This record gives sequence, C-alpha cells and structure tokens, in this order.
Amino acid sequence: MVTFEWIIGLLLSAVVLSALARRIKVPYPTFLAIGGALLAFVPWSPAWTLEPGLALALFVAPVLLDAAYDTSLRDLRKNWLPVSALVFFAVGVTTAVVAVLVHWLKPDMPWAAAVALGAIVAPPDAAAATAILRQIKLPYRILKILEGESLLNDASALLIFRVAVGAAALSHFKWNEFVPSILLALAGSLVAGYLFARIWTQLTQRVSDAPSAIILQFAGTFTVWIAAEHLGLSGILTIVAYAITIARTAPARTPARLRVPAYAVWDTAVFILNVMAFMLIGMQLRPIWTRLDGAMQMEYSAVAACVLAAVIFARIAWVMSYGAALRWLAARGWLHPGTSMAVPTVKSGIVVAWCGMRGIVTLAAAFALPEGFPYRDLILLTAFAVVLGSLAIQGLTLRPLIMALRLKDDDPVAAEAAHARGVAYRAALDEIDGDPSEEAEILRLEYRALLMRAEGDPDGGVVSGELPADPLRRRAIGAARGALLTLRRSEAIGDDAFHLLEEEFDRAELSAQG
Repeated sequence: MVTFEWIIGLLLSAVVLSALARRIKVPYPTFLAIGGALLAFVPWSPAWTLEPGLALALFVAPVLLDAAYDTSLRDLRKNWLPVSALVFFAVGVTTAVVAVLVHWLKPDMPWAAAVALGAIVAPPDAAAATAILRQIKLPYRILKILEGESLLNDASALLIFRVAVGAAALSHFKWNEFVPSILLALAGSLVAGYLFARIWTQLTQRVSDAPSAIILQFAGTFTVWIAAEHLGLSGILTIVAYAITIARTAPARTPARLRVPAYAVWDTAVFILNVMAFMLIGMQLRPIWTRLDGAMQMEYSAVAACVLAAVIFARIAWVMSYGAALRWLAARGWLHPGTSMAVPTVKSGIVVAWCGMRGIVTLAAAFALPEGFPYRDLILLTAFAVVLGSLAIQGLTLRPLIMALRLKDDDPVAAEAAHARGVAYRAALDEIDGDPSEEAEILRLEYRALLMRAEGDPDGGVVSGELPADPLRRRAIGAARGALLTLRRSEAIGDDAFHLLEEEFDRAELSAQG
C-alpha cells in the first residue's frame, strides 16, 4: 500500500510541476529533474530499484518510437548535413572531451568507463528544446534540424556506450574484431526494423477495438526492441526504422476513433516514463550520496560540475566552429549554398548550440550500466547532475535568449497546408459531383465555401478547417448531450445506452471541430 501511495503522490506532484512549467514556459523535464534531486534527500523516500537491462527498453523504446513516428523523411533529407554534423561529430566530440577530462580528473578510472560516461551525457534531449521552439515560431529549418538530431543522436551515442561497456568487460579489446560486427549490426537493424513493421502491420490490421489496438502498439514496440537485442542488433536503430515504416503505412488504415485515443495515450505514457525516470534515479542517488564521506562528496560533485561545463562548452564550440567554417567556405566561393548546404547564421548557431539539454536517454543509459561497472556510482551521480544542470541552466534561459535574438519564421507549414486544403477539397467536390441527393448538395456548399477561403489566401490565411455549419452542429450536439444526461439522471435509460449514444455524440462533435 505504501508503494501505491508513493506512486500516486509522485504522479500528482509531476502534474503540478508540469503545469507550473507550462505557466512559466519552460520544459517540464526541468522541474522533474529538480523534483528528482529533492527526492534524493528525503530520508523516508522508498528505495525502488530497476534491473539495469530493463532501463533502455522501458524508458527509451516508447519515447524513441513516439519521436520517430512524427519524423519527416523529407526534412531529414533536406537537412542531412547539419543533422549529420550534430549526430556524429557533436556527439563524438562531446564523448571524447568528457572521457579525456574525467580520465584526467580520475587517473585510475579505466578508459572504457570514461568513454561510457562521455557517451551517456553526449546526446541532448532536443524534445525539451523543441517544446520551447514551437511556442516562439523560430525558423522552421532550425526546428527540423533539432528534431532530426534528437531522433538519431541517441543511436550514435548509445552505440559508443555499448562498445565501451563491452570493452570494459573484456580484458583484451581489439577494434578489428568489433568493427565488422558493429557495421553488420547497423545494417541489420535497419532491415530488421522494416521487416518487423511489415509483419506487425499484417498481424494487427484487423484489430478495431481501441484499447486492444493501443495495447498492441506498446507490445509491438517492446517486442521489437527485445528481439533486436536478442539478435545482437541496435535496439535504437531498429525502433527508428520500425516507427518510420509504420508511420508511412498506418495513417491510411487507421480510423480516427483509434488514432485520437492512441495519440492521447502515447503522450501520457511518455510523460509518465519521464516522471519515473527522474524519480527512480533520484532514489538511486540517495544511497550513493549517503555512503560517501564528506571528502568524496566534494570530489564527486567537482567531477560532475566539470563534466557539466565540458558538455555545454563542447557543443557550443562544435556548433559555432561548424557554422564559421561553412560561412568561410561560402565567402570564398568554395561552397554553393543550397537546401541541404544552407549556410547557418550566427544567430541560428547560437540557438542550436544552446539547445543542449540532456534528458531521459542519459538517465536510462546510466541506469543500464551493469552492477559492478567501474565507477558506476560516480557515473550515475554525474549523469543526473548533467541532466539537472543543463535543464536548469539552458532550459530556463533558452526562451529569453531566443526572444533577444529576434529570429523570424517564414512559416512554410501554413503555406503548404493552405495548398493542401485546396487540393483536398477539390478532390472532395469531384468525388460527390453528380450526386443529386440533398446531403451531397449540402456538402458541396460547405466544400465550395472552404475552398473559396483557401484560395482567397494561398499563403496560409486559412487558420482553421472549420466548416461553415459546424458552430450550429456543436450547439445541437450540446443540446442532445443535455437531454441524454437528463434521461440518465432520471434512470429512463441505463448506462449501456448512455455510453453508446455518448460515443456517437463524441464522434459527431469530433468531426465538427474543424
């Protein structure tokens, strides 16, 4: 019962913290990190533990699938150069800087453990940054670059992490034995993710019950991750390939009544996973902190502070150097700017460089270190300090920084949406053209009115897809709901009839929302 009470209390506290974060317009993981840090010093808090091998599957797989499902392959292709620079070089530079720094601070720490720590703190959680960027309407390209980075940098960092952990377990590590298996695993992961998606889609395409469909979505995600790990593949890349394949095929087959609740459940699940990750690592830190004497606490805190500074400045140095190099090449005519070779401005470089908050992947990777791993306590403490410090320092200052830079967005999404509306409603008119029924004539009038609005401002002036008759429809549905509630309260109808009609009204209202 005590465990259940703590879970309820933690979830309610997380809801309050996230509401506070929305009010002051900062990423909610910032306050979750602060809550996890405070929990580490509550003497009567529970000491929950998590099996290290479960951490990545539990915390990373659903979060990664949720991000990969919404990824635009078109935008990834357009921005392949800056995304690749962040995914490979920024992660590699950060890992190397942290590994060298920690090995210098702690000479007796094995290089494999130092590299593992570098890989753990290397990947930024760009989801926290994009939550702010979407509120401010930054240039669309910056947003897409950060989203692409957040999807793929986990794979590169965790690949380094996996190699480092494997090297720590071996007395003699040889690169010529590891490299072929790594390359084979990378290629196999992409193929496996595609095949898993095709197979899982065929197995579940006839499921029409929303709870069952949502449960199968989660079960499929964990099954794919577990199967990839058992096959010696990269769970990260397999899930990314799986999600992108599903995203290209599912929308045409999934009705709104399954898709709408599924999105809501996934958003809730990602939030709960973030809550549990921050709280669980807070509980892990308390016994670590209490068994250290005063001198060791100061030493570990100093190491964590140095790593935090190194992580922040390594990203800044790489991003600004990358931008300066491209501008230098362009000024001398050696680089011809195009879509993927667009030369970044100083202001955009500053924003990307400061979007380096760490999050759930760093916590999950720290959890995943096996028991007995060299300097595991120091790595756990440092990982949480980097997450907490980056979310507090960068998360709280990112919005003011962006406002001060005054970057503008040309809003290409609105223009594309306006064009798509015109095409879609012309197709709708063509589909019902020639139908003499009264219902078809009503739809023709509605679609023609909306088409006129879309063509009247092709640059994105149509801000809503709401049909002209929808306000009247919502008033009618509201009156019907009132009558239905009266019948239920008077027990003229039972709950089964009430819920059946309630579902019908929900669908009708959903279609009338525009």
